[in-house]
Amino acid sequence: MRIIQQNITENRVILNNITWETFKQIIKELGEKRVIRLAYDQGIIEIMTPFGQHEYSNRFIDNLIVVIALELNLNIKTMGSLTLKKEMVKKGVEPDSCYYLNNEPLVRNKQDIRLDIDPPPDLVLEIDMSNSSLNKLPIYVALGVPEIWRYDGNQLIAFILNDQQNYVESDYSLTFPWLKLANILPFIDQSLRDGETATLKQFRQWIKQQNI
Repeated sequence: MRIIQQNITENRVILNNITWETFKQIIKELGEKRVIRLAYDQGIIEIMTPFGQHEYSNRFIDNLIVVIALELNLNIKTMGSLTLKKEMVKKGVEPDSCYYLNNEPLVRNKQDIRLDIDPPPDLVLEIDMSNSSLNKLPIYVALGVPEIWRYDGNQLIAFILNDQQNYVESDYSLTFPWLKLANILPFIDQSLRDGETATLKQFRQWIKQQNI
């Protein structure tokens, strides 16, 4: 069975009855230099191709996260759309962006991160403007990712992994507890009006004004 979803921000293709071995082979054959992103859970694979608005939102929010780390003097390891997968649970996903902060010292010198032996990223960014047909939260639960930011073009919401191994929606970040995610949204709009450089400079000033 094949389902194709299309809109102006991203294209998603869903394939059913795909084995874990086939998923791994697809990753291998596609290689690392590609735009499409994959997710796999219980025999279902999602293949997503991002378009302009999707990629711009990803890149700009990524810049904001890096600015926060710089202003707070936090070591950060940015891993982009790193393939996150675990053999033992047979689940995998490629986020739009992911970051190590608390666990950064554990992976600082590593270029090849494997979740079967390495910790998961502390923070994952997902841009989902077409309401992905594949629910990725169970994948991230199995991988042990503590926090997900999801941006749908209008809202930016944090999903925090609790002690019961469920994600709970939150207005505030776990990684940056002082940060209400809604406060980031105006900077995304401003970047389209004033440009990225001017907006990032103003965002730096805004960070400095927070009582952190």
